[in-house]
Amino acid sequence: MSEHDAPPVHEGLPSGSAMDLEAKLHQLERIVAEAKPVPLSSSVMVNRAEVDGIISDLRAAMPEELRQARWVVKEREDVLVAARGESGRIIDEARNERARLIARSEVAQAANREAERIVEDARERARQIRLEAEDYVDAKLARFEIVLQKTLGAVERGREKLRGRLDADDLADQLAEDDDAPL
Repeated sequence: MSEHDAPPVHEGLPSGSAMDLEAKLHQLERIVAEAKPVPLSSSVMVNRAEVDGIISDLRAAMPEELRQARWVVKEREDVLVAARGESGRIIDEARNERARLIARSEVAQAANREAERIVEDARERARQIRLEAEDYVDAKLARFEIVLQKTLGAVERGREKLRGRLDADDLADQLAEDDDAPL
């Protein structure tokens, strides 16, 4: 019997001992290397039971750290997906907040401009009212001045009459003119 015809050898693992994974992998490589080629193909024929046995032994002997590493890789992917989602949400919130602050800033600037315009309008209106009031008071004072001048003239003429400087007719004419004058 040749080595190819020999029954499959499953080197079992003693219970409780660690398997030499590299030795099992070499055994698998040897089986594939020594397998009979399939005519007109790059495939080879292997004993399925023998290969399945080695694969089963490899799985059973796989260190716990490797299983944990696969779990860690899966957890890492889950964490990355969650982190991407969270980062997208945070970025969206930041963009919204930036837009809100810009809009708020623009509203505040517009409000400040409007307030400045209103204050300037109020100052201008107050200036106009002050000028109108001054004009009104000036006109009233001018009329009052005219009335006072006429009154002073009448008082002066009355005093002169008392002194005998004017005759009685001239005084009557003057008083008549003063009564006709507008106040």
